[in-house]
Amino acid sequence: MSEPEPPSVAALSLAATATDPVKKATEQEINPWDVQAAVDEDGNIQEFDYAAISAKWATKLIDTALLERFERVTGHRLHRWLRRGLFFSHRDVDLILDKYERGEDFLLYTGRGPSSGSMHIGHTIPFEFTKWLQDVFDVPLVIMLTDDEKFLFKEKLTQPEVYQFARENAKDIIAIGFDPKKTFIYIDSEFFTSGFNRHFNLNSTEFEKKVTNNQVRGAFGFDGSTNIGSNAFAAKQCVAAFASSYPFIWGHEYTSYHRSQKLASIPCLIPCAIDQDPYFRLVRDNCSRMDLPSPKPALIHSKFLTALQGAGGKMSASNPNSAIYMNDTDNQIKKKVNQHAFSGGQETLELHRELGGNPDIDVPYQYLSYFEDDDEKLAKFAEDYRKGEMLTGDMKKECVTIMTAYVTKFKEARAKVTDEVLDSYLKPRKLEWKGNPNPTKPKVEESNAEAGEAGAVVGEDGKPLTKNQLKKLAKAAEVEKKKKEKEAAKAAKS
Repeated sequence: MSEPEPPSVAALSLAATATDPVKKATEQEINPWDVQAAVDEDGNIQEFDYAAISAKWATKLIDTALLERFERVTGHRLHRWLRRGLFFSHRDVDLILDKYERGEDFLLYTGRGPSSGSMHIGHTIPFEFTKWLQDVFDVPLVIMLTDDEKFLFKEKLTQPEVYQFARENAKDIIAIGFDPKKTFIYIDSEFFTSGFNRHFNLNSTEFEKKVTNNQVRGAFGFDGSTNIGSNAFAAKQCVAAFASSYPFIWGHEYTSYHRSQKLASIPCLIPCAIDQDPYFRLVRDNCSRMDLPSPKPALIHSKFLTALQGAGGKMSASNPNSAIYMNDTDNQIKKKVNQHAFSGGQETLELHRELGGNPDIDVPYQYLSYFEDDDEKLAKFAEDYRKGEMLTGDMKKECVTIMTAYVTKFKEARAKVTDEVLDSYLKPRKLEWKGNPNPTKPKVEESNAEAGEAGAVVGEDGKPLTKNQLKKLAKAAEVEKKKKEKEAAKAAKS
């Protein structure tokens, strides 16, 4: 089919005069399925305002005090993404550090919704960071691949398609380097029909009963036309944060009907991009209302790795030129960076040498800030670029070099992930980990844990709550529930 002739400038001018639509600024929109940057009155796409997201969702910005404590408690140098503020926000990471100081267990949990056969570099970020956390803390990890979610939310995808995507993505994730002794990966459609999921299902069904349609609509913006599977799925992703959903990891009986309070009391840390936070606000609001209450999951949030096209964009599987994929060839990477990466340089070489470039909006520099570990080298790039001594072509060349090396190393590891290797990670089993080898604070006494196992509700310190504390907890939960329902009902009407 031939392309239609473009309208003339005069015709466009006349049309604009006739209709002259009023330009309208829009705010940034962020949720687990759609991320849109703000647009100003002139139609310009804005950078994401992460401080505004944090304030709106009442998360805590990661400050110097928390970073210093993290380094002190773990004895490890901070990951470059923490040093550079690319993981910028959190919920209760300080409480996880308390647990680690006492040498107590906690669970790492993250995941991915498989929508294509290969992950791009933006997808690898939470997994690279999760691997680092696993190495630093030496704790068990579960990785959830939500093929059911993608089938429910993507109209054009079939169940066999998303299942195959999940298997391919699982191999990509394994190639990051997770320790098989302490990592359990599962594909929802497999695990939920495996026979190992009894306690997961019990948690999910109970959680579904605790959460109203109004709460789910308020959290995710669903309406009357949303399919019922989408409403119900939220419970699955929420209870995936409960250690009691995976008794086999701790060597507990998984065929027994009764869930373990001891496991329910184990907290969870979730590394994820900030757009996934609404799921876990829902579980944080309701986990204390479970028959076997669990602590609120802690979270640590990353920024989005911008699309090649620049500010306000998020890499998308529907636009292959928006991202560098982990199966791209060297030539494809070079072509994408050179032809599609937004530059912060000047229009001409003369102007660039005179005025310098802006690394803050330069996409090749942004990618270097994620993948170049040498802080001094990165700072020198920024300084030379601002002075005009480093040119746009130089910055792109550095970006191509480091991204090619990163993808090549990944592809070498990925080639070793056979179906047999994949199946070994997917097998429900007891995991092995050591935790903190040198706790600096005493553990919660075993008697308290045993009391919890017998059915007592425990607080953040691991001690059973008194009857008055339980009454206050229940009352506060009920007040919060009614408040959320009113807010959700109001949001649904607006």
